[in-house]
Amino acid sequence: MNLRIVRKKIKSVDNVKKITKAMELVSAVKMKKFQQLAEESAPYQLFLERGIKNIVINIEKNISSLLEAPKESQDRELAILISTNKGLCGSFNISLARFLIKNTTNNTDVVTIGKKGASLSSSLGFKVLADFSSIDPFENVSALFEFVFNQFIQGKYNKVNLFYNSYVSIIKYEPVADILLPVKFDQDINESEVQEFYKNYLIEPSAEEIMHSLLLNYIEQKIRFAVIQTQAGEHSARMMAMQNATNNATDILLNLTLLRNKLRQETITNELLDMITSKESVESNN
Repeated sequence: MNLRIVRKKIKSVDNVKKITKAMELVSAVKMKKFQQLAEESAPYQLFLERGIKNIVINIEKNISSLLEAPKESQDRELAILISTNKGLCGSFNISLARFLIKNTTNNTDVVTIGKKGASLSSSLGFKVLADFSSIDPFENVSALFEFVFNQFIQGKYNKVNLFYNSYVSIIKYEPVADILLPVKFDQDINESEVQEFYKNYLIEPSAEEIMHSLLLNYIEQKIRFAVIQTQAGEHSARMMAMQNATNNATDILLNLTLLRNKLRQETITNELLDMITSKESVESNN
């Protein structure tokens, strides 16, 4: 490797370093925005789920078609996969795709938000019914919910699952699978506590009359919450990926600079040797 090639490589790596550093800063700004949104929405989501749960376990299951799968539904499942539109965020989408494969069967079709998820699902052999990807991740949530709801009510699927990456911290995210339809809640709280909590509710006109619309809003909000979690995780993952890329570029620049100095020193030494050899040759001829 000659000195000219090394200098070109140094310039190229330095340009890449500037790009990755800029992307790291942009992702940091976006990450802080969605991190705050995720942290603020988590208590609301938890309270909403607990409140609806306390009502649901005190009423009959047949008052809403969302609490049970249609009797004549097909033995198929539908997965909602929420991913990113862009790459350069490490293993964020790949780990989610692996999680999807691990927690689904051959009787599963996919609906996506995020171009990367749609591409990965197709390459993995899943049938992608629709892709609701958009520049604004929240733009098509209502359309997605309406599509999935109609598919479930028509009996085409007996179960709808929600797959996304849950934001844990700046350096950590976890793939999550939630049952979206039919609406189910884990019995993880004391029954007497539920009854006592339920007594404090004043429901007008009645739980039976508002339950269906309440569950519809709850399911749509659950999808929105998953999108918020995905956005926070995406930008934190991209920030860390670009930070690692910047650090790697710095290490490469250091090694290339040392190599450049070594080659330049060798060039200077060779030139000096040529000069000394030429001088001795001239003196010997005289």
